[in-house]
Amino acid sequence: MDLTELSTLMALTLGVGWASGINLYAAALALGMAGATGYADLPPGLEILQNPLVIGAAGLMYAVEFFADKIPGVDTVWDTLHTFIRLPAGALLAAGMFDDQSMALELAASIVGGGLAATSHATKAGSRVIINTSPEPFSNWTASIAEDVSVFGGVWLMLNQPWTFVGLLVVFLLLLVWLLPKIWRGVKLLFAKIRSFFGGPPAQPLAAQSAEGPAAVSDEGGSKSGQN
Repeated sequence: MDLTELSTLMALTLGVGWASGINLYAAALALGMAGATGYADLPPGLEILQNPLVIGAAGLMYAVEFFADKIPGVDTVWDTLHTFIRLPAGALLAAGMFDDQSMALELAASIVGGGLAATSHATKAGSRVIINTSPEPFSNWTASIAEDVSVFGGVWLMLNQPWTFVGLLVVFLLLLVWLLPKIWRGVKLLFAKIRSFFGGPPAQPLAAQSAEGPAAVSDEGGSKSGQN
């Protein structure tokens, strides 16, 4: 295996996991079409994607997701349901890169692919929850179109500029180290507001709770001593 083949294999292994977490059907459709038209030679484990039935199914589901992904609220429900689809699919597609290799390589690829699918899926789903707080639909449309373009563009880079794709993926992962905690805090704050709106107790930050703890104990102790 020469350096070009190795770089393409590496980019595809990482890329199918990342793309599956964002839009599984777009990734499967793009790879299937690339293999069926002779634009790219897919690894043996992924040649099934270029089967006309698989291409048709991926195209149909991509069309459904294209519209569902642009409706506020529906996109979050869709993402929630696809937590159980995108993650195992990302692991399965990554393992397919080494279908004719050792079991150890397949397992390692599935772990990496599943992990990247989980990371990109969590980023997409969490950001959509925050975007849905905006009353207008244009932010959903913009985010959805940008995600579709990134998946199709990512597949093109995997096949034509694999090292460029790997470099951009590293940058993406570094950004997530900074971004995911902020998305998570935003999601927790949103659900705390929803809970308080329906009459539940408002959630307090952990720091505030720890700061109030000793004072509450002191006040309680003082009131008991006063009663005695």
